[in-house]
Amino acid sequence: MIITYYGHACVGIEVEDVKIIVDPFISGNPLVKDLDVNALEVDYILITHAHGDHILDVETIATNNPEAIIVSNAEIAGYYENKGFIAHPMNHGGSWQFEFGVLKYTTAIHSSSFPDGTYGGQPGGFVIESERKNIYIAGDTALTMDMKLIPMRTKLDLAILPIGSNFTMDVEDAVIAADFIQCDKVMGYHYDTFGYIEIDHEEAKKKFFEGGKDLMLLSIGESIEL
Repeated sequence: MIITYYGHACVGIEVEDVKIIVDPFISGNPLVKDLDVNALEVDYILITHAHGDHILDVETIATNNPEAIIVSNAEIAGYYENKGFIAHPMNHGGSWQFEFGVLKYTTAIHSSSFPDGTYGGQPGGFVIESERKNIYIAGDTALTMDMKLIPMRTKLDLAILPIGSNFTMDVEDAVIAADFIQCDKVMGYHYDTFGYIEIDHEEAKKKFFEGGKDLMLLSIGESIEL
């Protein structure tokens, strides 16, 4: 499994030959310099919630990849189905066996509406259980006790957690979240894109280290392999 950071809360995931993108916000990200959203090839588009900084490039990517399947809650899936795209609806606690593995839609505490004002359902996150590695993508969320339920079903190899504060949990809460989900390897996201969520990188890594965790802050375009 290869994880690529595309900035903000957008990540690419490759499982064997299957390519997934999560919350594509690339063309509007001021920190993205050399990434052409039109060049992306994907099989699945996972969406945690409907805010513009998570769905901006969904239609462009789906248009360029007409066989791609959009996976999200029922409201978001229906929104894109009405626009002629392929979608698979889910809801909290539900799982589905896709070709890349089992995908579960998890609880997130946030809000969710499209830029045009359309209701975007309840926000969520995802657990992916592939043949070799398991990851948790928290989405935009506060720290929640529901996170303690995840390791009761799934042993995680990586957690992707928001750490920018203001709109989501901060670094300190993310360290607690890593304890709740029993995962020591964390990739941070949803930070630095704009002023409200700028963080001190070294201080963030220090706090995770003191909590017995490893925090990875990838550069945009950088990948890791699990």
